[in-house]
Formats: sequence, C-alpha cells, structure tokens
Amino acid sequence: MSGHSKWSTIKNKKAKTDAQKGKVYTKMAKLIAVAAKEGGSDPGTNAKLQTAITKAKAANMPNDNIERAIKKGAGELGNSVYEEITYEGYAIGGVAVIVQALTDNKNRTAGDVRYMFDKNGGNLGTSGCVSYMFEKQGKILVDKENADEDELMMIALDAGAEDFETNEEGFEITTAPDTFGDVMKALEENDIKTESANVDMVPNNYTQIAPEHVNMFNKMIDMFDDNDDVQEVFHNGEFPEE
Repeated sequence: MSGHSKWSTIKNKKAKTDAQKGKVYTKMAKLIAVAAKEGGSDPGTNAKLQTAITKAKAANMPNDNIERAIKKGAGELGNSVYEEITYEGYAIGGVAVIVQALTDNKNRTAGDVRYMFDKNGGNLGTSGCVSYMFEKQGKILVDKENADEDELMMIALDAGAEDFETNEEGFEITTAPDTFGDVMKALEENDIKTESANVDMVPNNYTQIAPEHVNMFNKMIDMFDDNDDVQEVFHNGEFPEE
C-alpha cells in the first residue's frame, strides 16, 4: 500500500482515536476554541470553525464538549490563549515533514518537536524549508455506504469542488481551500456523513522511505500524534510496497 494513501492514514488515525479519545478530544477542543476566537462562534459564518467542528464530530466528540470549546474560544468561559505554530523539517532519509501545532507555551512545544525529530533520525528546519514542496487542498472522504456516487458527485461539484474520485474504499472530494466550507455545508445539508474532512498540505512529489527506516519513521509520527500540542502532521514519504 502506498505511503500517501489517504484512506490508510484515516484508518490508522481512527484506530488511535478509539484508543485515546481523551487526548483526541483535548486537541479538538483547542482547534475549536482558536477558530471561535478568531472568527466568532457562528459556524455558519466562520468556515474555520465549521471545519473544526466537522473534524471533532468525525472523532465522535460529544456535542457538549464542542459547545464548551466554542464558548471558551468566544470568551464566554475565559479567554483562550492558544497560538497556531507550524514547524518544518526532515525525517530520517530526507522525508519532508510539516507539523501544525496549537500551544499556550511556544518554548515547550518547540523543544518537544525538536526532540521528536532528533530522537528519530530527523532534524527540525527553518520556516519555509519544506512548505514549498506542498500545496494546500481541501480533502473530503465519504464511505461508499454513506452516499450514492452520482448524487454525491453532483452535490460536491455544484458546491464548488475541484475534483471527485472513486476508489475501492469510497469517494474522495478535492476542493480549493476557500471553497472547502461551501462543499462541507452542502454535504451536511444533504445529511451525507464524511469519514474525514480537512484542509491538508498535499505533497507535489513523494520521497521513498527505505525499508530499514520505516520503523523509526513511524515511531516519530506516533510521537507527534501523542503530543497534546500537535494537531496535524503532513509528510511526503511513500512507504515500500507490502
């Protein structure tokens, strides 16, 4: 299976979500609070908040937790002081990595991220060192059981989606970042459940991960996923065929 299979990535994350719901909910609450602080508490007019809520619901976060995070971000339960920070670097074997974090302590998070790179044969780089290798795109995955192909394609394209693909596991919708919210709103209005919905950093090309580097690379990704401050990790690594 190729290393850039979006479906395999989502399955791995779902397995971790089931085992570590509390940690995932903490990350989602931060994401929602920051979005509400920046753009207001109404997801109808705040696309970033709508995206955060969608991700939280995909992780089965309870509605009470979501509402509490929105109120916190809006200042109703005390001010949110989280900052968005992006780190860039290289994993073992030269694989480009982007780490997106939300933190209330930049020094702590920077130290943690640097340690996780160094511990696993990589290195933290400077801002811009790998981001030019990626393109920001909205990616929405829908399981085949949750929608009719023709109907879904029509809804997505009418709402502004750029591309629609079908594979064995389901449907993949690609959007521009600024139309992602419109497409998500159209899916929700038609009661279509998504497996995953996010604005991703998509690699322009991929770097093959050597077989002897796979375990260390996976360990680094697991360490990032387990860190409360880290929200998303993107890379251009491609795993060897199994």
